[in-house]
Amino acid sequence: MKVPYGIYLGWNNAESWFRLPVNPESLEIKQGGEGQTYNIVGLGEINAIQTPKLREISFSGIFPAAAYPFVQVREEELRPSLWYVDRLTEWMRSKRPIRIVVTGGQTELIDGALTGIQLNSPVSIERFDWKETAASSGDVEYELSLKQYEFYAAKKVNIVLDPQQGGTVVEEAEPTRANDRVPPDSYTMVQGDSLWAVAAKMLGSGARYREIQELNGISDAELRKLQIGRELKLPEGASYV
Repeated sequence: MKVPYGIYLGWNNAESWFRLPVNPESLEIKQGGEGQTYNIVGLGEINAIQTPKLREISFSGIFPAAAYPFVQVREEELRPSLWYVDRLTEWMRSKRPIRIVVTGGQTELIDGALTGIQLNSPVSIERFDWKETAASSGDVEYELSLKQYEFYAAKKVNIVLDPQQGGTVVEEAEPTRANDRVPPDSYTMVQGDSLWAVAAKMLGSGARYREIQELNGISDAELRKLQIGRELKLPEGASYV
C-alpha cells in the first residue's frame, strides 16, 4: 500500500515543528565511508573499512504564499511563507539539533503495525539559503542542507569507599540518555520538593544542592521553608535525569 509522502521538521522534542507545505522534488541523502587504502608488502593493496560518515541530507523547495493545488497541508494549517523562514532561522541560531521525519511511500504490515516512516533522525542545520521570488506574490524559494547528529553524554563515575578492600572502588555508571531537549536553566518547585530532591532530579546528584543554594542566594535558614512555585536558577549542564 502507498500513502502520500510527508516531511516534518521539529525542534526541542517537537515543542516547535511543522510539515513542509510543498514536498521537494527530490531528497538527496549522501553517506560515505572512511575506508583507507594501504599497500602491504607481499599482499598488495588492501582496504581497511572504517566507520561510515554521518549522513548528509539536502533538498530545495518553496514556502508558498497561498494555498495552491499542490500544497500538501490543509489551508488552515498553512502559515505565511516567511513564518517558515523565521522558524528555521531561529532553530539554526539555537545551536541545537532538530529532527527530520519522512513518512509515506510504500508501507507494509509488520507485527500488526503499519510501517511508513522512511527516515527519522536528529540533524544539524548546516546551510539554509532562501529568497523571495520576484515573479510571485510572496513565495519563498529555499535550499536546506542537514547533517546527521549523534547525541553524546559523559559517563558518570562514582567513587565508593569499600572498607573490606581497604580503599575505594570506582564504579562507572551508564551515560545519561541524551535527547532533543534544550537543557533547562530554571526549575519551578512542586509539592514535596526539597533542594536535595531538585539537585538529584536536575543535576544527577542530591549532594549538589549547595550549587543551587549558592546560585539562588538561599540561606541555610530558608532551606526548610522553600515555597511551592518558587523558580530556581540551575547551574549550566542541568538536564532531566
